[in-house]
Amino acid sequence: MPHDHHDNHLDPMDARVRALETILTTKGLIDPAAVDAIVETYAERVGPQNGAAVVARAWTDPEFADWLTRDATAAVASMGFTGRQGEHMRAVFNTPGLHHVIVCTLCSCYPWSLLGLPPVWYKSPPYRSRVVIEPRAVLAEFGLVLPEETQIRVWDSTAELRYLVVPMRPEGTEGWSAEALAELVTRESMIGTGIARAPEGVA
Repeated sequence: MPHDHHDNHLDPMDARVRALETILTTKGLIDPAAVDAIVETYAERVGPQNGAAVVARAWTDPEFADWLTRDATAAVASMGFTGRQGEHMRAVFNTPGLHHVIVCTLCSCYPWSLLGLPPVWYKSPPYRSRVVIEPRAVLAEFGLVLPEETQIRVWDSTAELRYLVVPMRPEGTEGWSAEALAELVTRESMIGTGIARAPEGVA
């Protein structure tokens, strides 16, 4: 499966986006400052940190976790996280015997208000087709090898409904604040292609 890599070379898609932005800017059709503002919004104010705050609160507040289970849309909205592609939410909770993973087989429906912009691999045809057919193999390619006895359930997002995976709380975090716990929650763990970080992995 394709993963995000950071190096000094633009991948073909990034190069095409940069070229298109240059052309549109030259023609006066877009304002680079407006584009930068949109990117900053999704990078800094709308992104995985929002979802991480929701997960951490669910880990520390049983009443909120119950509300998130029953009505994720309202529970998430109560924290101020609403907006584009996040209007209707459902939260699914991982357990030792059940692991959830999210996909959108038709396009790339994704809870932007909680997770920011979708990663490239989430939108790729190989991920969208294969994770439904062979989820265990796909997860292994992400480095997530689950016990054979763990059931994997794949949820297909739609234009009407998006999903948030609530990963299991790592052991050894008793007494941690919600703010500290949020540092353990990764974007991949909220999609289901990963799990929360171990506490010793956070400085």
